[in-house]
Amino acid sequence: MSFLNELINSENDPVLREELQERVDIVAHKIKFIEQVPVVCLDLGNDPSLLLAEEMKAAGGMLETDVLGAVYIIYYQPNKTLTDLMREVPALLDREWQAVKNGRVILLNDDAERQRTPENAITLIEDMAEMIHPGHFIFGHEGSRWIRFSV
Repeated sequence: MSFLNELINSENDPVLREELQERVDIVAHKIKFIEQVPVVCLDLGNDPSLLLAEEMKAAGGMLETDVLGAVYIIYYQPNKTLTDLMREVPALLDREWQAVKNGRVILLNDDAERQRTPENAITLIEDMAEMIHPGHFIFGHEGSRWIRFSV
């Protein structure tokens, strides 16, 4: 988690820095007791993306490149909103993929990467933890930053 330590340490406000560290520690503590979940992140070309690999690992996910081995599929495309993704993703889904059969497709809003600040990175980790470990985490961004999508 060195990228996270660097981000947190880049925060000048010591009170905010401590709050951010606490948020990371909460996620890290909980995922110690939860099995890692295989996740594939796809772009709108249905190509696997490793763009969010560090954040996914910090959230308790194991990033896959094979959609057939994924428990969850997360669609993320820079410069695309949730509305854009809702329009474009249905045509990309294969109903034979296990994640699609189980209703475990997630659309992630582009605003997660617009500005890489410590707070945005930690919020993204919290969101990912909530996405792939439902019932263990509730941070309240479902519907605005990401949505569960089913066909």
